Amino acid sequence: MANVEMLMPKMGESIIEGTILTWLKKEGDSIDQDESVLEVATDKVDTEVPATHAGVLKKILAKEGDVVAVGAPIAIIETAADNGVPTPSKKEPEVAKEELVANAPSNTAAILAQPEPAQETAAEDGRFYSPLVKSIAKEENISAAELTKIPGTGKDGRVTKEDMLGYLKIRHDSPVTSPASKVVPSISEPKVQVSISASDEIIEMDRMRKMISQRMVDSKRISAHVTSFVEADMTNIVLWREKNKIAYKNKYGEGITYTPFFIEAIAKAIRDFPMINISVDGDRIIKKKDINIGMAVALPSGNLIVPVIRNADQLNLVGISKKVNDLANRARNNKLTADDLAGGTYTVSNVGSFGNVMGTPIIPQPQVAIMAVGAIVKKPAVVETPTGDVIAIRHKMFLSHSYDHRVVDGALGGMFVRRVADYLEEFDLQTGL
Repeated sequence: MANVEMLMPKMGESIIEGTILTWLKKEGDSIDQDESVLEVATDKVDTEVPATHAGVLKKILAKEGDVVAVGAPIAIIETAADNGVPTPSKKEPEVAKEELVANAPSNTAAILAQPEPAQETAAEDGRFYSPLVKSIAKEENISAAELTKIPGTGKDGRVTKEDMLGYLKIRHDSPVTSPASKVVPSISEPKVQVSISASDEIIEMDRMRKMISQRMVDSKRISAHVTSFVEADMTNIVLWREKNKIAYKNKYGEGITYTPFFIEAIAKAIRDFPMINISVDGDRIIKKKDINIGMAVALPSGNLIVPVIRNADQLNLVGISKKVNDLANRARNNKLTADDLAGGTYTVSNVGSFGNVMGTPIIPQPQVAIMAVGAIVKKPAVVETPTGDVIAIRHKMFLSHSYDHRVVDGALGGMFVRRVADYLEEFDLQTGL
């Protein structure tokens, strides 16, 4: 028999660690190659991890709740001695680390470029701190001395993300004497004591809602939000869809919503205004070559998730529609992978699906802009004709464009949303299927 280490897999281009949610198998169970063995949560998605080899799950190395770095061993699988499967080299985690450094954002690369985890200890207590914990500490201005005083509930007393969030909740009431904590108070600290009566129901946030909450607060703190509005005439698109939706479903086996039209127009406008397709890294502006458009999808739980359509500018309307339907269906059935959620450079949110005429969406970091599309409503409007102006019933929709005023000025933000509206209004009624 041979023992093979099962390593924490890389689950996305910017994922450097994952949290063990549930082991689907227990020690001593027989497992097949590619059979799901455990569930892992990242900061993007929950996903099942398949076995890398067939055999017996001999030993579980990472407990439920542990935060494990990509490339670190999580279990030992006992395989047949003559199956030709080599035992992984001890240098494999280093290869995974080099790959992450090459693909991850600059701040992640800086973390991974530091010494091996065994040497990444705080001088005062000798504990290991994960990159995520260190990132939170840096963002919340928690000094190394203050970090050593935080009780850890992880393996070997390690401080977990939950420990950090719990500490931040009480930090406001019992601040540690630290210059940094006094100078810059955390935006996540409670400001007002909430009054609770006997008739109130207390609902604990689930993990996804906690992440959404933290990201929204972070975005409002990081970006200077400004929103511009334009009303677009959607009549051509509405008429085309009504005329062709049955034929489209017969030909492609699925329906077509309005979302593909929005994404197509946005992708065209980004080509015209590439400085909207950027991100900010400190004092540097990163101009993105690829146009990867995220679309916000509401889940049955009420939470929100944003899968990404990569290279949207290289797809036609049918291609975008197929991507939209696939991602939306997998999102609602919890079948998305971390890669489906990574790499977005611009985002669109359809608030019109809830009957809202407009909204002021919050920018998903590190992007610098997001567009909300409202409900399409019939309105009387002045229409220019060769024989003069007339009042006609038109299908109108508001576009709400939120952008980061640190790097996107009002001229660019306003011209961009106007260009998107122009592309929507100019849609050719003769477009074929």
